[in-house]
Amino acid sequence: MLNLVKNENMKIYRRISTWIMIGILILLVVGVALIVKFVEPNSGAGDWKANLTQQNMNYQNTISQSKGNSAMKEQFEKLIKLNEYRIDHDISPDSDKTVWGFVMAMKDLIMIIALFIIIIGANVTANEFSTGTIKLLLIRPVKRWKILLSKYIATLLTAIIMLLILFVISFIVGGLFFGFKGVSVPYLAYTNGAVKEASFVFQIFFQYGLKCVDMLMMVTLAFMISTVFRNNALAIGIGVFLMFVGGTIVQIFSKLNCNWVKYILFANTDLTQYFDGIPVVKGMTLAFSLTVLAIYFVIFNLIAWTVFLKRDVAA
Repeated sequence: MLNLVKNENMKIYRRISTWIMIGILILLVVGVALIVKFVEPNSGAGDWKANLTQQNMNYQNTISQSKGNSAMKEQFEKLIKLNEYRIDHDISPDSDKTVWGFVMAMKDLIMIIALFIIIIGANVTANEFSTGTIKLLLIRPVKRWKILLSKYIATLLTAIIMLLILFVISFIVGGLFFGFKGVSVPYLAYTNGAVKEASFVFQIFFQYGLKCVDMLMMVTLAFMISTVFRNNALAIGIGVFLMFVGGTIVQIFSKLNCNWVKYILFANTDLTQYFDGIPVVKGMTLAFSLTVLAIYFVIFNLIAWTVFLKRDVAA
């Protein structure tokens, strides 16, 4: 198995496209740093306490005009308490312009990594069929399930490597642009209606982990489509389309009060809704979403492995 995984990794990193993706990821981090440093306004400059006080007044006015919108009210109440805590404890709101704040902000680039891994996962199996090299693999004295598993593992390992690159580059770039002194700045967590100071490092890994759940499900879906239909373009197209549109579709049906929407995959992939937001459907819990995701994960892999094990490669 180790040799199979090593072989698949060699195939992935021999492609110029893989290194182009890594280069794009690094350039994006540097580009965002430049924008944050020189373009975005400095919210911590000047009398920031007065600015936060004015923000709270605006939020209060918005709450009074929300007309019973509990989700909006809860979100603005969170912002008000965060601002009040900053004022009381003399913590500047310009957290993005610290090394850890920048690393935390870069978690949104995990969506770009997911896009890259969807492309890699879609190609890793479909290309074998399109080029005919799958026959060379299957004539070896290795069971089919091991061959497919090695491809899946190699794809996930590539995702982990890109995540490590994102974290390391973000830390280095964030330190160079905003200084490494910001490592002592606390993270303000809002839990059960109260603001608490927490470790930025823990929160970064926690947020990265939550984002990776979405990436894992989309990569597994693309891997399954690639294996079943032997078409990388179809797998990439469907994977990318659902990654960008799936959440919007869920939001539309949730606004129509369709309770069944909570069973759709994309209603459950964003686990941050249970920590930093509002669940898509009232009554949804973290345990429910994890259960739904586990079911989809098993189904996707069962379909991929069943089709691959029974397929006639000569067909």
